[in-house]
Amino acid sequence: MPANLKIFLSLALIAYAAVAKPANAQSFIAASEKAPLQLQSALTELAQTRDNIANEKIPQLRAIAELEAEVQTQRTKLDQLRRLRDSSASEVSSMQQHVESIQTQNKYSILQLDEFVRAFETRIDYSETQLYTTATEAARLVLDDPEMGQVDHFQRQLDVMGIAIERLGKLNGGYRFAGLALAPSGDIERGNFAVFGPSVYFASQQSELTGVTFNQLNAAEAAIAVPGQQFSRGIRDFIENKDGRLPLDPTLGKALKMAASKDSWLKHLSKGGSVGTVILVLGLICLLLVSFKIWEIACFKTPKPEQVQQLLTLIECGELTQAKTEAQALPGAAGRLLQAGVTHYNEKHGTLDEILYEKILVVRPRLERFLPFIALTAAAAPLLGLLGTVTGMIKTFQLITIFGSSDATSLSSGISEALVTTELGLLVAIPALISHGLLNRLTRKRLAEMEQAAVGFINGVTVSRQSNSIA
Repeated sequence: MPANLKIFLSLALIAYAAVAKPANAQSFIAASEKAPLQLQSALTELAQTRDNIANEKIPQLRAIAELEAEVQTQRTKLDQLRRLRDSSASEVSSMQQHVESIQTQNKYSILQLDEFVRAFETRIDYSETQLYTTATEAARLVLDDPEMGQVDHFQRQLDVMGIAIERLGKLNGGYRFAGLALAPSGDIERGNFAVFGPSVYFASQQSELTGVTFNQLNAAEAAIAVPGQQFSRGIRDFIENKDGRLPLDPTLGKALKMAASKDSWLKHLSKGGSVGTVILVLGLICLLLVSFKIWEIACFKTPKPEQVQQLLTLIECGELTQAKTEAQALPGAAGRLLQAGVTHYNEKHGTLDEILYEKILVVRPRLERFLPFIALTAAAAPLLGLLGTVTGMIKTFQLITIFGSSDATSLSSGISEALVTTELGLLVAIPALISHGLLNRLTRKRLAEMEQAAVGFINGVTVSRQSNSIA
């Protein structure tokens, strides 16, 4: 039994004895005599228990210290493992980033090589496609096969690059090859090509055809442009003997395209279509009328002041027969005007004025005829040009609906009609407007000269009458 429990029991017995009945006094005395002995025994046992505890505690403390040291050792290893894990994770992340970077670079390289493969056929002359058909078809298969591995993809692309590099080596000094070409007559002829700088020359083996190659739309082979008979012998000597007089194009082929794009004026006008034809007919009629009006106004003679004065002098002198003869000798409207004035010079001022004004009114429609049509042409030609523009654009949109917008050649007819009709409308309207203004000015000038002659004649007759009445 533990010592503390024994002490507690002894104290409990003493307390019980103190509160017990007097009948138990004897037993309490006996118990009190035993209590010191029991207390001493309990204390002794307590001391022994403490010694045992102290003796057992030291090994346990040692074991605990050893365990704590082991725990510390394990914690150190755990920290090392954690640092190793973190370092490994960082290295794995770095490796993943490096792999992703390499993959990105590979994708970029593939895209660049794909772009090079796509542009390879456009970078070479159309006549050279005969030599590189196999390579270009293989390159297209690479682009069209998404299941092809990256290694095979690179290999095909590198093959095309190797061919391109080999071609560049051949270009250093030029090279020759045999092939087919499209003659200007439309026949396919076999001959020899010579690549020299940016130009490719051809000499036929079947005829005397020689020239420079160019790419003709929808042609199966490279077309041949003949620069001139003076270069024929030189091109053939250059291809066969590597020495000859060659035509050089500093525009790198643009000169041929510019020469091919130039149309004759008849072909250019024909692009205007039916509306353009109407504008041209209207312009031609207007031109004829303008020419006729210029001739008519130039031939229209008006009385000169000296002629009017001469007739007034004859009338004042009483020589009426001589005045009528000279008035009849004057040509055209001028003679008729002065002849009427001489015939009716005795009439009153107002009557004479009306007679002469009537002669002017007779002349006015003749001078002003066809001028409204010229003005109408100047106003209608731009509207017809606008009509042609609208119809041309409608035709263009119809062609876009049928052929799409990728084929520029099919759209050129509608666009040409739209632009040519506008051009023709302005070319007709501007000269017509200027001509109408000038002709209208000349007509007014001729009528003003007629009116001036009539007023001068009337005033001269009036002055003559006043002088005679005073005399």
